[in-house]
Amino acid sequence: MASLLVLAAGMGSRYGGLKQMDPVGPSGETLLDYAVFDALRAGFGRVVFLIRRDFADAFRDRVFSRYSGRAAVDIAFQEIGSLPEGFAAPAERTKPWGTAHAVWCARTALQDGFAVINADDFYGADAFRKLAAFLRGQVSDVDPARPDQHPRPDPFFAMAGFRLSETLSEHGAVARGVCSLEDGRLLSITERTDITAAKIGPGREFSGEETVSMNCWAFTPELFPLLEARLRAFLAGHVGEPGAECYLPTAISSIIGAAEAEVAVLPVTGPWFGVTYREDRPRVASAVAGLVARGAYPERLFP
Repeated sequence: MASLLVLAAGMGSRYGGLKQMDPVGPSGETLLDYAVFDALRAGFGRVVFLIRRDFADAFRDRVFSRYSGRAAVDIAFQEIGSLPEGFAAPAERTKPWGTAHAVWCARTALQDGFAVINADDFYGADAFRKLAAFLRGQVSDVDPARPDQHPRPDPFFAMAGFRLSETLSEHGAVARGVCSLEDGRLLSITERTDITAAKIGPGREFSGEETVSMNCWAFTPELFPLLEARLRAFLAGHVGEPGAECYLPTAISSIIGAAEAEVAVLPVTGPWFGVTYREDRPRVASAVAGLVARGAYPERLFP
């Protein structure tokens, strides 16, 4: 049974609070609720939330009750002191170790194929359908560029790819992982910061058609030893740096570069939106209301 791993440990420093819990839907739904709803109807049967221990009670009270009886739900914790054997967190460390560490922290809760998403992004139904199909082994449905690629490479992972122009904020610059592709496969991800609408268009820095990673993946447990190797290498060089983080896209790029796995890129159709700044919330709520009005979602997701 495929699981959905939701990365919800971040406090949202630019947003100013626990944006994972802010309502954007007509009946008080959060972006997290729409992700879970889309995942369940795509065939995912279990949801694992990766959170911080200090807001576990609030998270259980405000989130778990929504999914009671609809899916198996579990929690994993991202803790600063949870590191591979041989490493210890400095006493002054207060910042989490990044998204690669977050996924690694959930390893004991994930024994089968799983998808990874952020808690504060709206990915849309198409993304979850394609991730679920990939995890079921329907390669021909999601990889038309290489229909003769049988059997699958091993390990074989996937990333949902979004168009850069559809992932911007009207209220400030964003950072995006810009992807290099070949024959439907991911070659590398380059983190680009300070991207604004002014940099998109003919003759500008970006065309807008670039494929970007929005931290929406499909993995198998074969990821975890590969991820631990990257985490060890990161800690060996940066454990004493208070702000250093080990990012999942960087780790995946390293795995690809070492030819230790292949990653299919699944082009996603339909809207993406997220809440980077607090000012983004009204726009997101309006977009959700439009989808509800068109019948893409019910008025109340979880009656």
